[in-house]
Amino acid sequence: MTRIRMDLFVSLDGYTSTTGRSPENPMGEDWGRLTAAYAATRTFQEQVFGDTTGTGTAGIDDAYAAAFFEGVGAEVMGAAMFGLHSFPDDPDWKGWWGDQPPFGTPVYVLTHTAPRPSIPMEGGTTFHFRSRPIEEVLAEAREAAGGLDVRVGGGIGIARDFLRAGLVDDLHLMVAPILLGRGTRLWDDLPGLDLTHRVTTEVAESGAIHVTFTR
Repeated sequence: MTRIRMDLFVSLDGYTSTTGRSPENPMGEDWGRLTAAYAATRTFQEQVFGDTTGTGTAGIDDAYAAAFFEGVGAEVMGAAMFGLHSFPDDPDWKGWWGDQPPFGTPVYVLTHTAPRPSIPMEGGTTFHFRSRPIEEVLAEAREAAGGLDVRVGGGIGIARDFLRAGLVDDLHLMVAPILLGRGTRLWDDLPGLDLTHRVTTEVAESGAIHVTFTR
């Protein structure tokens, strides 16, 4: 049965989107601090950078990183996560994920600039661009997933839209042990997920806290 999954990075004070974005630093100035424990894992090094030498951390962080890539048949993300804002006027720009993005599935990019031609990439990823309501795009992604799960990526605006609509079955938060004090907060005006989902927590060797919400 297809489930709708989401993985987010968040600070101890609840921020998951950072300031100071630029074409060279599309996720913002604090993104490296938010994602440091995840980026250090063996799974991330292999899946994103293609490093199969075993470099990277193991343990709890790596177990969650491995689960991130398992059982996903389609992805939904926002224009910022794809990278449309970096070079919006370059017709040859294919996003900032490189020639072989780490998804390996159909990816539906929500953007007001659609329609745009789909972009097939190496490794099985094809980016499709949609400007329809999230429920309609999710239905298309669910069909494309072929019984596997649909993963919803960022940015934070897209994530909050899906949470507000009650569409997320499984949410995993990787809470970095840092205080940002700036950016966009995840939970503002989004109460009650703990009433509809079962909550678990686990502390990793890095100090990161893994919080899961399961419908």
